[in-house]
Amino acid sequence: MSTLVILGAQWGDEGKGKITDYLAETAEVVVRFQGGNNAGHTVEVGDKQYKLHLIPSGIINGKKLNIIGNGVVLDPLAFFSELEYLKNMGLSINEENLIVSDRANVIMPYHKVLDQLKEKARGKNDIGTTGKGIGPAYTDKVERSGIRVCDLLHPESLKEKITQNLQEKNQYIVKILGGEAIDPELVYEEYLALGERLRPYVKDTSVVLYNEIRKNRKILFEGAQGMLLDIDYGTYPFVTSSNTTAGGVASGSGIGPNSIEKAIGVTKAYTTRVGKGPFPTELEDETGEWIREKGHEYGTTTGRSRRCGWLDLVIVKTSIRVSGLTSLVLTKIDTLAGLEKIKVCVGYRLDGKVIDYVPASLVDLAKCEPIYEEFDGWDNSVSDAKSYEEMPENAKIYIERIEELLEIRCSIISVGPRRDQTFQKNDL
Repeated sequence: MSTLVILGAQWGDEGKGKITDYLAETAEVVVRFQGGNNAGHTVEVGDKQYKLHLIPSGIINGKKLNIIGNGVVLDPLAFFSELEYLKNMGLSINEENLIVSDRANVIMPYHKVLDQLKEKARGKNDIGTTGKGIGPAYTDKVERSGIRVCDLLHPESLKEKITQNLQEKNQYIVKILGGEAIDPELVYEEYLALGERLRPYVKDTSVVLYNEIRKNRKILFEGAQGMLLDIDYGTYPFVTSSNTTAGGVASGSGIGPNSIEKAIGVTKAYTTRVGKGPFPTELEDETGEWIREKGHEYGTTTGRSRRCGWLDLVIVKTSIRVSGLTSLVLTKIDTLAGLEKIKVCVGYRLDGKVIDYVPASLVDLAKCEPIYEEFDGWDNSVSDAKSYEEMPENAKIYIERIEELLEIRCSIISVGPRRDQTFQKNDL
């Protein structure tokens, strides 16, 4: 057995898609275990750039088995749209290299309507959702009124569930949120047809994955979003609706926790986040804007600009603790090239005390003052490095100090957006 989990160690957008693609060259199976098409993974191979939202990043690597697990909420329209986009990019995709869990909950049209209307109703207190129906779909799942992929394949059951759900939701949409009622018959006809299109890809992925593990296959579990967006350990309520930590892998893919061998956390050489919420190391100045533009810090899914700040090791240390990370991947070292001085947050000062963890209360987090260490910068030659030995000396000092402070090694370094701008510092 050889299993490896790839997780975001910050607020997402760390480069997980690129690293999954890089590691998928030697993997045989790639699994998405949570989230939905609110994720955005960008992968550059040669002169092509692939933008993925729902389908695992391993799909770019040829004849790998890619699995969308039961912990994912699936939008069938987004699934087929992304499928067509990837096929037009020259990829060969079929039911032999891409399968979908029959237990995955389905994002329905009313989930999107509810998501957008509720976000609008929050006004200045909005959460900053993507409006893609992710949260309402997970709400129905927990409320036990969700529609699963297997339901799309049973017409009578599907019709009954849609009719029953819309009897309740239409009242809320119209009377409370001021929207327009949704016709259950139209939804039924559309999703019955989508179910038939989806049928060839549908399997009990827990059984498939269990058998692959027994065959000693090399398996990658690809996380979406980042640890600080986890429903339990993120900066609640400015989080996603699923478990983005290693703890979500077992329940979201249908395997036992004893099947997970290693977990690596992907972190940028600085910190970004999208939307609202406290951000202790945020740079609201020319340096922050410089990082944003040089790093092209705009969302793959939403296009929204990302807030930028210095690397926050308190956040990364929290990710290491919560997810049991065994090593780190450091990305976007190249973005910082050209800065004379670079800072790293090594702790927080809260009410006169020094802490090294992210507090649960956003009131407390907003009061946290970052404690910094300062480093000399490096030049753009870092982007040309093909190995750790070829990196500028100051960049090495920066990386090795991060390893020392976190008591964990950086196994992979990324010095640019392309697949060939990635190398291993330490053996995984």
